[in-house]
Amino acid sequence: MANELSCRCRRRLASGFELDAELRIPVDESPVTVLFGPSGSGKTTLLRLLAGLDRPDHGAISFRDGTWYDGGRGICLPPQQRRAVFLFQDCALFPHLTVAANVEYAARGETARKLMDVFGLAELADRFPRALSGGQQQRVAVARALAAEPALLLLDEPLSSLDAATRGRMRQELRRMLLNGGVPSLVVTHDRMEAVALGDWMAVMVDGRIRQAGPVQNVFRHPADAQVAESVGVENILPAEIVSHHSGLLTVQVGPAQLQCIDSGETGPVVACIRAEDVALTRDSPQVSSVRNRLPGRVLSVTLEGPLARVELDCGVPLVAVITAQSAEELELKPGDDMCAVVKTTSVHLSGADHRFPWSVGEGVRPAKPHEKR
Repeated sequence: MANELSCRCRRRLASGFELDAELRIPVDESPVTVLFGPSGSGKTTLLRLLAGLDRPDHGAISFRDGTWYDGGRGICLPPQQRRAVFLFQDCALFPHLTVAANVEYAARGETARKLMDVFGLAELADRFPRALSGGQQQRVAVARALAAEPALLLLDEPLSSLDAATRGRMRQELRRMLLNGGVPSLVVTHDRMEAVALGDWMAVMVDGRIRQAGPVQNVFRHPADAQVAESVGVENILPAEIVSHHSGLLTVQVGPAQLQCIDSGETGPVVACIRAEDVALTRDSPQVSSVRNRLPGRVLSVTLEGPLARVELDCGVPLVAVITAQSAEELELKPGDDMCAVVKTTSVHLSGADHRFPWSVGEGVRPAKPHEKR
């Protein structure tokens, strides 16, 4: 379709890692797409294939009405013909050129001046990159990229080189810059907060494969399987068995407890996905109420994380809750306390249990260690 970025790429690296990715992005509907996944999942490899910096072993890449690569037809456009600008992590500004000269490097006519104004760079025009903050360098890099009037903007972990405080401030500013630039953008990140702040559309990559794609909030709230759920930061991924269907609801067995959730049509082996912020805690004993899912358990640990508290419980299955630090103080939580976890029916999402999670009901999942970046 004319409004898509489409790729089917296979690429085997010298390390033995194999990328086998299929992805379609509706670029007109989604100004900013996030390519999300853990380190080592192949995100940068895919970005380089799209840019033309590396060549697939097999497959095809097309953008709008043009074919960028087709192994079967012998088509492989060089980067300059694709008009896909690649922004590296370190911005790669020319150190010997001023801000104005960097932006003007690939600009035509009045383009550079307009971009300098849009991105608030006029007062920095005569400075050299070494005299700029990390956030200012990022603005110059994006302005210079847009000055080339690209068809597609590819950004590889654009905020990773910034300190935590600057990175937090730059998220919304970067999104504003990308929207103002008017060019479809594909941003690589492994940071969940960046994915939510930057993206309209999201593709989750795990072990060289695209496992799920769609609007950002849909992917975060409704992961397709256990691996995607783990990647997007679902803290509670619990093996479950479907017990019964009734009036649009499912009852599932999770360890010693039964939970109710919306019937989403899942069959076969499943996992119950519950975000930690959707778990409320009470000292009341389980009882009939409008909230159907109440799991008695015992507090294992309480960890303060700024204004929040992370509470790990044993409810027959491991369960994590994230509540406010004030709530934790009011409940006087401490290890060994009996506590009841309360979860709304709408907060339990069932996903497929893929081959990497062959546990029995009653076991929990532990986050995998990140792999080396690819």
